Amino acid sequence: MFSKHPLPRTSCFYSTTPPTSSSPHKPESLLVKKCIFLLQNCGSSKLKLRQIHAFSIRNGVPLNDPDIGKHLIHSLVSLSAPMSYPHNIFSCIRSSNVFTWNTMIRGYAESESSEPALQLYRQMRASCIQPDTHTYPFLLKAVAKLADVRIGEIVHSTVIRNGYDSLAFVQNSLLHMYAACGLVDSAHKAFELMSERDIVAWNSVINGFALNGKPNEALTLFREMGLEGVKPDGYTVLSLLSACAELCALALGRRVHIYMVKVGLTDNLHVNNALLDFYAKCGSIREARKVFDEMKERNAVSWSSLIVGLAVNGFGEEALELFKEMETEELVPSEVTFVGVLYACSHCGMVDEGFSYFKRMKEKYGIVPKIEHHGCIVDLLSRAGLVKEAYQYIRNMPLQPNAVIWRTLLGACAMHGHLTLGEYARAQVLKLEPGYSGDYVLLSNLYASEQRWSDVHVLRRKMLSDGVKKIPGYSLVEFGNHVYEFLMGDRSHPQSDQIYAMLAEITKRLRLEGYAPHTENVLADIEEEEKENALSYHSEKIAVAFMLLKTAPGTPIRIVKNLRICADCHLAIKLTSKVFEREIIVRDQSRFHHFRDGFCSCGDYW
Repeated sequence: MFSKHPLPRTSCFYSTTPPTSSSPHKPESLLVKKCIFLLQNCGSSKLKLRQIHAFSIRNGVPLNDPDIGKHLIHSLVSLSAPMSYPHNIFSCIRSSNVFTWNTMIRGYAESESSEPALQLYRQMRASCIQPDTHTYPFLLKAVAKLADVRIGEIVHSTVIRNGYDSLAFVQNSLLHMYAACGLVDSAHKAFELMSERDIVAWNSVINGFALNGKPNEALTLFREMGLEGVKPDGYTVLSLLSACAELCALALGRRVHIYMVKVGLTDNLHVNNALLDFYAKCGSIREARKVFDEMKERNAVSWSSLIVGLAVNGFGEEALELFKEMETEELVPSEVTFVGVLYACSHCGMVDEGFSYFKRMKEKYGIVPKIEHHGCIVDLLSRAGLVKEAYQYIRNMPLQPNAVIWRTLLGACAMHGHLTLGEYARAQVLKLEPGYSGDYVLLSNLYASEQRWSDVHVLRRKMLSDGVKKIPGYSLVEFGNHVYEFLMGDRSHPQSDQIYAMLAEITKRLRLEGYAPHTENVLADIEEEEKENALSYHSEKIAVAFMLLKTAPGTPIRIVKNLRICADCHLAIKLTSKVFEREIIVRDQSRFHHFRDGFCSCGDYW
């Protein structure tokens, strides 16, 4: 419970004693009116606000008066002053009205610490102050920041009991709260029940879908929005670009870009940063660079987005050159910038350079390394095959390693054949995040690579007994304003016969180029021919076959893969890019691979 303790009457912070009759000051009512007038006209200057506050204290204005306190608190909250300041004033007011309570709840809801907003609401009810139409939107905003759906549902039921559930701004706050808590389906259900939906309601649900891993639903809702004649705004565009980036839906994102130009959003810094990020995440790094070059205004986010984009797309050297250019411009890199720089070093095998940048980050810029930076160093060593060095680094880290770092080491052990260390890394992961199927699979693959089939069977039986299900691999491609999903051995598509015929044709032509399946990647105790068949039907190969069937010669192919691409698919797609003269961009679990003319941007270093 948030207690409302008034300050001592003798506090030097306020004078609560009205001026005496012998006081040279003006009558109290005139002083109060003057202070209120000054507060209403102080603009956005925190200095002026403090001066008005000081003037009122010097002239003996009683700040326990609800009217002057209300205006002072409202001005402080509107200027985003630290909440300790208005709270001290609030504690002195004799009897606060609902406006002042709402202002305090709003202030905490918009601050870094939202918990006191809930405590104030409980205290407000205990003080027999009846909430009004403005109370619940502020309260729901605090709940959304805390992502506490249990409290959110309690507030929702209270809203219904008090008869405020039909008000548009209360409904919009409920949508935002459910989406922020990850219950975007509940948000959508509430949205469907609304009799009138404004742009804020549409944006809340579209953004909720985009941020909660449901980009297809976000795009579907956007289409419905257009059919109902609702015009998108800047917030809609931000959500759409996020959804398009998640799906690698380049064609649809380009349409959003055209819309931005049409309605004049190209000067909006936040929208431009989102557009840059979208193109980078779709593997269209040239377009990302073009957006960056044409931006009239750039901030550290703009530079960092392009640096990270270049790094994950396999252009590590270009990413580092851009970072040097950023330093030349005397811009201060952020923590995120250095994540991109270290990522570039990691994926290009630049071990010494990575450690040099890590040192510069600490010594030149005074940035204390976070777990993400340490994770980049572990990844840097692991990808370079320095598995034991990576383990020693983890042991000497100043921060407690998380599951991601141990999982990085486990993946390195599986790749480079360090069985004992791999078993230890998996044990550490199990302590932190038990039940993740990928960890079982990595260790199982490590056993299989050592021909320890009995251990493979024991581990997979344990996986079944623990109720852990393997995450199925899938690949996404965009064609004709639709995003298609393919699974391994997928025959659900109406044209599956043609797709598999094309797949057979691809394999036939690749063999003429010297392709031999990497059957060592099929880590199971089965015959060689069965291993080759298993490799032929990986989801990314089916996706490539589908796109070769459906698109014109020379058209680039973009694929999103939820898992890391295997060595056999990497080789096969590399040769496919040469034989069929196509650029093929694959975004897998960890990075981009740009295949062109039989080469990959990763330089076969992944």
